[in-house]
Amino acid sequence: MRLWSIHPQYLDTKGLVALWREALLAQNVLHGNTKGYKNHPQLLRFKGISNPEGGIATYLRYVAEEADKRGYNFDRKKIKNRRLNKKIPVTNGQVEYEVKHLLRKLENRDLELFINLKKIKTINVHPLFKRIKGDIEDWEIT
Repeated sequence: MRLWSIHPQYLDTKGLVALWREALLAQNVLHGNTKGYKNHPQLLRFKGISNPEGGIATYLRYVAEEADKRGYNFDRKKIKNRRLNKKIPVTNGQVEYEVKHLLRKLENRDLELFINLKKIKTINVHPLFKRIKGDIEDWEIT
């Protein structure tokens, strides 16, 4: 499971669809609807806030917005009717780690996107997050 901290605009089609599926799985986990993935490290930042269900629902809405911009039709009815009205912090180190991780994937899957992403100096984070100083997050498996 990978719940990207970087903005979904940087993902290729395969990555965006995978993010949608994995975030829906995360939503089910946070609502207690699964037996597995309950202790997955990617969920720790959501479990650490006062409204984890609202956090993942808000995360999914932004992923669906990116899909809309690309002409895809992600079923928003799958998003639980919850919201989070504050931002979740994410460290600069985490963002940098994720960009490098994505570049490794794109080098094999989408060379044009790989080249374009390498040129970007400042990477936007997913709109649910706010960037703060720090190293790679403790929950990240490196």
